[in-house]
Amino acid sequence: QVQLVESGGGLVQAGGSLRLSCAASIHTFSSYFMAWFRQAPGKEREFVAVSTFGTRTYYADSVKGRFTISRDNAKDTVYLQMNSLKPDDTAVYYCAAGSFVGTSVVIDGTRFRYWGQGTQVTVSS
Repeated sequence: QVQLVESGGGLVQAGGSLRLSCAASIHTFSSYFMAWFRQAPGKEREFVAVSTFGTRTYYADSVKGRFTISRDNAKDTVYLQMNSLKPDDTAVYYCAAGSFVGTSVVIDGTRFRYWGQGTQVTVSS
């Protein structure tokens, strides 16, 4: 059974940093796309970042240059380093995993099969 467990959320002041972690129990973790999505109150879920099974990464424009997604395949863990946080980054952040063939990048959340429970990130002004 696949499980994704996020951690690292919390309350931070604008301009601060947080590092989210997502520990996965997935067979052949390295072959999965791992992504982060977020959902703010009253808003739809939105894509944040994705790491393919290679070294390729892709970011939403709103976080590009501030957030970094990385993965440790030996630990079956994906991270999201968030710097220069803004109040607009306040949301529940979700980790997602998907197995894709013949696709370079996937940012559509409906295509990811496995999801974590989410971790709250609150950025105060």
